[in-house]
Amino acid sequence: MSTPPLPDPEVPPPAATGTAAVTTTDEKPPPQGNTVMREILSSGWLVTVLAVVLALVLSGVLIAAADDDVQAALKYFFSQPMDTFAAAWSAVSSAYVALFQGAVFDTNAETFTAAIKPLTETMTVSIPLILAGLGLGIGFRAGLFNIGAQGQIILGAIFAGWVAFHLDLPAYLHLPLAMLAAIVGGGLWAGIAGFLKARTGAHEVIVTIMLNSIAVYLIAYLLTTPVLQNPGSTNPISPAVPKSAQYPLLLGDSFRLHAGFIVAIVAAIFVWWLMGRSTIGFKFRAVGANPHAARTAGISVNASYVWVMLVAGALAGLAGSAQVLGTDKVLTADVAASFGFDAITVALLGRSKPLGTFFAGLLFGALRAGGFAMQARTGTPIDVVLVMQSLVVLFIAAPPLVRAVFRLPAPGPRKARAARSTTKEVAA
Repeated sequence: MSTPPLPDPEVPPPAATGTAAVTTTDEKPPPQGNTVMREILSSGWLVTVLAVVLALVLSGVLIAAADDDVQAALKYFFSQPMDTFAAAWSAVSSAYVALFQGAVFDTNAETFTAAIKPLTETMTVSIPLILAGLGLGIGFRAGLFNIGAQGQIILGAIFAGWVAFHLDLPAYLHLPLAMLAAIVGGGLWAGIAGFLKARTGAHEVIVTIMLNSIAVYLIAYLLTTPVLQNPGSTNPISPAVPKSAQYPLLLGDSFRLHAGFIVAIVAAIFVWWLMGRSTIGFKFRAVGANPHAARTAGISVNASYVWVMLVAGALAGLAGSAQVLGTDKVLTADVAASFGFDAITVALLGRSKPLGTFFAGLLFGALRAGGFAMQARTGTPIDVVLVMQSLVVLFIAAPPLVRAVFRLPAPGPRKARAARSTTKEVAA
């Protein structure tokens, strides 16, 4: 006697209301963009690490190709091939050693303070990357490809800077109020995209790109007006942030590391609680997994879009406050640098999880801080660091490519079911 087939475990049970079960047959599949994003974010840690390793290897090839000694040895490669390999190894190893010494620990320093200063610089540079990356990660997990962190950082810096420059308050009020202003500024700027997405269906990528451009021109204009410009100056620069509104230094005047790093740690813990332990976080994840199933379960998808962007923008605004109130202590048109765009890579590399984003931010902070030492000590172009970051983005966005290079098996049914767990919870 043949055994009857078992039901497909991938098909969720029909939704029930009271004692009557209602089966929906016309439910739309999740958008294709959500499927691609879920595949990226559900990649294992091994694929993520191997993507970074592959980026380092290919960047090493570029370093060797740009080295003068390697180019000279290539002229007689077929007669003495080992000279070429030796020159390539010397160029790559010296570049990466200089990168390490400029980002983590300088073994050539004469004092312990000078030796650990690169690590503190890495931590300082990583603050806006971590904060903005946490906000972008929330959007990614909610199915929104928010690439507007650049503009949100700028607006947070503008709001925080205005409070710092124009209000005279004691330190216990001045700094918290400036931070709150940065949260409001970044949140409102991102909330515009969330509102338009919810009310009109405007795509968040297009809207956030436009808002980035508006923010760049807005700060450039405000720095030429009494709103932000330093009185008596014709340069587009603000007054110095008063001491009462500055993030306090953590290790004294010898280092730039400030309390913004503690803010980044607290923010990572908050995002972990929000997305993993709160009801609103579950709604965010449900909307990201399958907005149609979430809507069927009674979740307001449009309201979730707005709240996701508000929270993401608030975190990016905090990143702007860290720059103007902590690192630079002055507001310029370049306050956001490229942190908003680098934070996209940080969020993807960290798989949009708080812990992963935190360490990914430290990694990119190390690349930024160590890249200048690598250029100064070995003559390696700083653009190699940018190429390295771009390669990380490429391989993180293409997990099948990484698995093919290292001959890793594709994720099995258990992994696929885990990636769709939130959808099943909502549909049930």
